[in-house]
Amino acid sequence: MFSLRRNRAFLVKILLLTPLTWLCVVLYMNSSTKIIQQQQQGHQEQIVYVNDNKIQVEDSRVPQEQIAVKGPPLKDNLLRKKKPTPSGGDRGDAGDSADQMAGQGVLMPPHEPDGPGEMGKAVVLPKEMTPEQKKLVDDGWQKNAFNQYVSDMISVHRTLPDPRDDRCKEPGRYLTTLPATDVIVCFHNEAWSVLLRTVHSILDRSQAHLLKEIILVDDFSDMEHVKAPLENYMAQYPKVKIVRLPKREGLIRARLLGLEHATAPVVTYLDSHCECTEGWLEPLLDRIARNVSYVVTPIIDVIDDSTFQYHYGPGVAVGGFDWNLQFNWHAIPEHEKKRRQHTADPAYSPTMAGGLFSIDREFFKKLGTYDDGFDIWGGENLELSFKTWMCGGTLEIIPCSHVGHIFRKRSPYKWRTGVNVLKRNNVRLAEVWLDEYSEYYYQRIGHDRGDYGDVSSRKRLREELGCKSFKWYLDNIFPELFIPGDAVASGEVRNLGFSPAYCLDGAARKANLHKPIGLWPCHGQSGNQFWLYSKTGEIRRDEACLDYAGSDVILYPCHGAKGNQYWEYDPETNFVQHGSSKNCLAISEDKKKITVEKCSEENPRIKWKFEKFEATKKLQL
Repeated sequence: MFSLRRNRAFLVKILLLTPLTWLCVVLYMNSSTKIIQQQQQGHQEQIVYVNDNKIQVEDSRVPQEQIAVKGPPLKDNLLRKKKPTPSGGDRGDAGDSADQMAGQGVLMPPHEPDGPGEMGKAVVLPKEMTPEQKKLVDDGWQKNAFNQYVSDMISVHRTLPDPRDDRCKEPGRYLTTLPATDVIVCFHNEAWSVLLRTVHSILDRSQAHLLKEIILVDDFSDMEHVKAPLENYMAQYPKVKIVRLPKREGLIRARLLGLEHATAPVVTYLDSHCECTEGWLEPLLDRIARNVSYVVTPIIDVIDDSTFQYHYGPGVAVGGFDWNLQFNWHAIPEHEKKRRQHTADPAYSPTMAGGLFSIDREFFKKLGTYDDGFDIWGGENLELSFKTWMCGGTLEIIPCSHVGHIFRKRSPYKWRTGVNVLKRNNVRLAEVWLDEYSEYYYQRIGHDRGDYGDVSSRKRLREELGCKSFKWYLDNIFPELFIPGDAVASGEVRNLGFSPAYCLDGAARKANLHKPIGLWPCHGQSGNQFWLYSKTGEIRRDEACLDYAGSDVILYPCHGAKGNQYWEYDPETNFVQHGSSKNCLAISEDKKKITVEKCSEENPRIKWKFEKFEATKKLQL
């Protein structure tokens, strides 16, 4: 009897457990199917945007060599759905600690210390590549004027070396209370990985309380990847705002639009192909916190346009300009070295490059921001530099702040033709700020000012601000600049031995240095045929001088030590005699090059005439 009861109990358990077991199996299979489907959907959403080319990647962790034929993998800039936090919203802001970032629903950047480009190292592509890969490389260069293919191989959170001097890291170096800044980044069809790396370097290396917003200003891009995909990606980051221009306006007006949306006490402008290093922001804000009239720029390091190697050095250069109103770099002058107590201290700079700087927002408005009559780009950096110094401010380069920048060898963008935008902007600049010194620029352009618009409001601004004269600026801020008015002669240097006449001709830009000087039929339009004959016997344009060391007559950086750069002009014989060799400047018989030959009255090829020679100004022998 007892055994029968036990058998019944066992049968009841079997009858109850069997359907329960089948129910569990069905539920498990159903949930597993959903998980697989969700994973598949998740993988489908991972789309890599390489400009306008979409590359499907099944898993962002796939080794590079397995998908190289489709293009380099972007391992951490995939567009993913944001995961809600337990509270249902975002917590914190980008730039907080790792724990806080994990609570934002934003995937943490992968840690691959040996990944391509980490610590700013170069990425060199193999010589042997498939035709599809070569096409991707060529397309990237064509669209961007840098190696986009290499950029796409590098993490948008890549690590960089710390180039700062130890003095920059000393405790108490900066004020404890610093103003916050908005960072304005203008772009037009910027490459996806480069633009994201710019944004992430700001977010990853800026203290959260010092960074109010990043304002991305789209100057009417037409590539798909910077439209909805960019909006969706940046939706992950509450501090990033995107504003768009309804038509192509150029850098200057794009920056003005960004300024309209700025609300922080300081505005910082960066280009869209930059990378900020550790500790880049505090040194800039510290100077403005101490004096709101300081306008400050970081050290601008070079990101190689081909390998994306991050280059930096210990030296500091300051900005200048020439009488073509072109920005240039030069060494810190001796008087500035004596003023500074340490190489890490801020350095006064006569001008700035203009792409990367911080300024108090109200002081910027007081200075009249940018001249809205300037078109597209060009000249705005010199205008802001001049009026900063002349109207009560100070322009500094901050050695403790480093930002890398891709310097392109050409512009990949197309503009309307038929208008010399740079010349128009520079004429406006000269009319308002250069006073009587504007004549030196007009000489360079053949006094062809063209239609430069109405500048009365800008002149009125200068008067209302009580700004100093341009002579004060040259005497006190940039005394190293060669003043054409001090020259013994100016204009073309015409040879008298041929008809039609030939003139000294040559560009004096950095790329033309150490190369033979040219000759060309005289055209009377200044430009590359405009030369100055200094009191110290130099035939020069800006910082390039004619130099003869026994071979070719070349353009060489002016050194002021006479020697190979000393030439003595006799207006009676028309000889231009070289100081050390005692021979004369000449044109070869075949009219193909400038030479130095024995001085002879019977040789017409050694006779020259300076266009405007002032006999009352004597050489300093």
